Amino acid sequence: MDQSDQGSGALEVMPLKRAELRPEDLEPIADFDLNLPDPTDEKLLQTEFNQRIDLAWKVCDRFDLQTDIWRGRILKVVRDREKQRGEGRGTGFLSWLKDHDISKSQAYVLIELADSADTLMADDALSPSTLKQFSKQAFLETAKAPAEVQQMVTASANQGDRITKQGVKQLHDEWSAATSTLLPEAVKERAAEHSLPAKYLAPLVRELEKLPTPHQVAIAAELEEEPELEIVKQATAQAKYLAKYLEAAIQVRTLDQGELDLEQAMEEALRVGCLNVAADAVNAAAQLEQTLVKAYSTWRRLQDLSDRLYVDSGASTPNLRQLVSSLEGLTGNQLEIPLSDIENHSVQVQLHGEAPEGEPE
Repeated sequence: MDQSDQGSGALEVMPLKRAELRPEDLEPIADFDLNLPDPTDEKLLQTEFNQRIDLAWKVCDRFDLQTDIWRGRILKVVRDREKQRGEGRGTGFLSWLKDHDISKSQAYVLIELADSADTLMADDALSPSTLKQFSKQAFLETAKAPAEVQQMVTASANQGDRITKQGVKQLHDEWSAATSTLLPEAVKERAAEHSLPAKYLAPLVRELEKLPTPHQVAIAAELEEEPELEIVKQATAQAKYLAKYLEAAIQVRTLDQGELDLEQAMEEALRVGCLNVAADAVNAAAQLEQTLVKAYSTWRRLQDLSDRLYVDSGASTPNLRQLVSSLEGLTGNQLEIPLSDIENHSVQVQLHGEAPEGEPE
């Protein structure tokens, strides 16, 4: 099999209605041979070795992409048939997945890939034969990109250019920097001149999009005054911690008590240069509160289960009764849990009160 022809054949993407498989198509492809170079051949130049390996890898990459697109289409057909029949609320589809050792999450990733392929091929924007220009990761990156970036990528692919994930990402970064309304004109001008790399501006735009307008404006003003790379990096970190602080602060019920002004606290943290520490502290507080609420709910459930076991056990079940007795250290108001095998290393927690009405136990 000639290497130049290895990318074509049974896995060529075509409209689904034209694919007619027969039982003999399940036979192994006996003549599939990538003709890999001998790694011990000292006469083989390194450049030729690299070219042959790169070609073989691209063939596998293409087969991998096209196979996964078809798998996604197959899964979509199975899922849609189950929906149409309306029996078992999708249990038939889940059973099919189980029989074929595919998780639900994997299935929907493949379906999404197939949908992306069909979308990119709509209106002849991308021809099936042009898929050979993409690596699998490049195609996935293209599918996630905005429509404008997709158009530029597909145009490049249709011209015969090899599409890589890094190339798509770079194009996406450049497009984000050129079109974002969150970046000041001074920054956009530097980006257009390539004196500010787009790969640093794209993360900044993503972080700015998470912030309320006043904070976006404040950071943009700083960048307008000093559109330098280091300032861009600092602004990205600042926006990241601002978003983290604001998101976590909303979740912490403890902060609702008293007369705390979260905005002023954040401004002070910015002024003294410890916003990252403040953001981490608020985030840790949110995690601790969530953990305590879950622990309380679990404690109440353990009490209920222990009481039921006590009622069901008796003299005829001494080991079961011993199990109930052993759990008493966790069902009372005073809990003590060893932290390690070392003596006197434990944590003590005291729980009180009733579960709020309507709260699941």
